[in-house]
Amino acid sequence: MSTNITSNNKVVEAIISGAAPRPARLAAANGLLPLSQLELLEVLVALQQSKDSEIADVARETLLSQPIEDLLVAAKSGETSGAVLAYMGTRSDLQRDVHEALILNNQTPDLTIASLARMLQEGALLELISTNQQRLVRTPDIIEAILENPVRTAEAERRARETRREFFEKERGARQIADELRARGNTAAAEFFEVAELTTATGELSIEDAWVIAQHIEVTDAEVDESWLPAERYEELITETVAEHAAAVQRIIDSERRESGDVSPERVSLIRRIMFMNAKDRMKLAMKGDREARSILIRDSNKVVATAVINNPRVTEQEVENIAAMRTVADEVLRLIPRNRAWARSYTIIHNLARNPRTPVPTVVGILGRIRTKDLQHLAQNRNVSEGVRRQAMRLSQTRAGQ
Repeated sequence: MSTNITSNNKVVEAIISGAAPRPARLAAANGLLPLSQLELLEVLVALQQSKDSEIADVARETLLSQPIEDLLVAAKSGETSGAVLAYMGTRSDLQRDVHEALILNNQTPDLTIASLARMLQEGALLELISTNQQRLVRTPDIIEAILENPVRTAEAERRARETRREFFEKERGARQIADELRARGNTAAAEFFEVAELTTATGELSIEDAWVIAQHIEVTDAEVDESWLPAERYEELITETVAEHAAAVQRIIDSERRESGDVSPERVSLIRRIMFMNAKDRMKLAMKGDREARSILIRDSNKVVATAVINNPRVTEQEVENIAAMRTVADEVLRLIPRNRAWARSYTIIHNLARNPRTPVPTVVGILGRIRTKDLQHLAQNRNVSEGVRRQAMRLSQTRAGQ
């Protein structure tokens, strides 16, 4: 007999625990003791499992004779024993109102809700179960029960499948990929997939795409410094539409074609795979990816993603030289480059920044003093840069010439 007792009534405790004499337990099974309705139900549910077959049979009959109005009150109450709620969840003969109250009662055991999801023959009630995502996440059996019930509505099925995909399939897929990568000795990629969201503009990142991307991750967590990224900037990693992702892919392909001519089909495929990831995963890849991944993500229109590339610990000075000359990179990236002392010592990087029309004017003005006089003269004649930069370059070159 169950000893999980909700009531504080000593009589109830004695009957359920078996401490009360048999006549008292038999009287309780007949519903003859002065107990409240909730206490009576708790006693009857416990006694129907008694090893004493007579007491069990009598308690079962008394339970079946309880007025539906009293059962409905119990189904709605937050003080009803979990055992009583579980018992009512086994009764397919109860009215719809009782089943609905059980579904809405937070005290109803999750496993009871799973049983109801299998037993109920009304789609609207399955839909009601599917709205409680917390229950579905706590007890995945409820999801499977909804999906196995042929009377489920389209909405109940949608919610159940979305919850399963969001909280279980995606997590399991990422974990399986991470485990396999670790087994192969690819720690950096494993760490990436342990925290990746693995979503794209069109749904889930495919396993095939995930494996391709994994080959372009080379930086471990120990090497990453995220101090450059304050928490509030995560708000800039907004959700993008399919059209926005497609436009980003085309923009990068067009940019590469202008710079280097033809773009191979393999390169186009990689661009599509990377740029259809959500912005958070692209930002993580920018910090952990190899040179090929970085060359794609530096052109990302999301400034947080592009900035993450120059915060990748493996980015080389030669890469930064190329980035400083690019006209398809975010101006924020160009503004940040000369703040790095090592890069600021490279004349090629500083010169490329000065000639790049995308570099913010205040940044160019701040570095003009490091530009050689001959290059200042050329810059003063360069119609691609702003008039303010040309004037400042001319003024500085004349000053050096003593004019």
